[in-house]
Amino acid sequence: MRKDIFTGKVTSINHEKNYVSVAYMHNDRKKTITCRMSEKETGDETHEKVKHIYRVGDEVSFRVKGVNRGAGMIAYNLKFLYNNELQHLLDKAAADNRFIGYLKKVDDAWFIKERGSYIFFPLELSKWENLPSEEHLNEAVEFRLLHTDKPGRISAELFSHDYIPAFRKAIQAFKNNTPVEAVVTRISPYAIYVDMYGGSLQSKLPLTKGQGSDLKEGDRLHVRFTYLGNTRIVIETL
Repeated sequence: MRKDIFTGKVTSINHEKNYVSVAYMHNDRKKTITCRMSEKETGDETHEKVKHIYRVGDEVSFRVKGVNRGAGMIAYNLKFLYNNELQHLLDKAAADNRFIGYLKKVDDAWFIKERGSYIFFPLELSKWENLPSEEHLNEAVEFRLLHTDKPGRISAELFSHDYIPAFRKAIQAFKNNTPVEAVVTRISPYAIYVDMYGGSLQSKLPLTKGQGSDLKEGDRLHVRFTYLGNTRIVIETL
């Protein structure tokens, strides 16, 4: 078993079988080797809190060991070093966070493959957004990068959203500053939880001491949206 540490570049990723192919030089010869992406199989000793999402172009270090009684070799202890192509996209995003890519699906997970670099980014969808249709796979879409300050969590968000009808109504009510009806579903010592639009949207009202004592589940309130986001809805009572 070899203990040398090698460096190379990720050239392809098989998401379905969960392995990467790495090109590297050894004894002045270009070679390719595969490595499983799971922490157990890579032998990752860093135990990072946020698991790195490997992408084409990643410069990595790894060790090599024999398999099948020495008939083949695989990489293990795969560790991310840097990715120049990804850094180029991050630099561009700082000035103009608009890119073109193609919708991809691996198992039940959606990705966007950036057109120029072929880097895959997980697609981040709102909890009030419909999943893309498989009819649109491989179609060109515009997207922005999210969490660019945390390389291990970078994801993509579409510029064009297919929100559920209730969220589209909420957007219109927010723009027009129009009150909507909310139904109390739960009361805790800290908040009043409500449903809107027949239970399609949920939010909560902060509860201070002495408030909410006259409310019970099923009561109806009139509220106004103060913030609408892909992961959070903020409301206030009238």
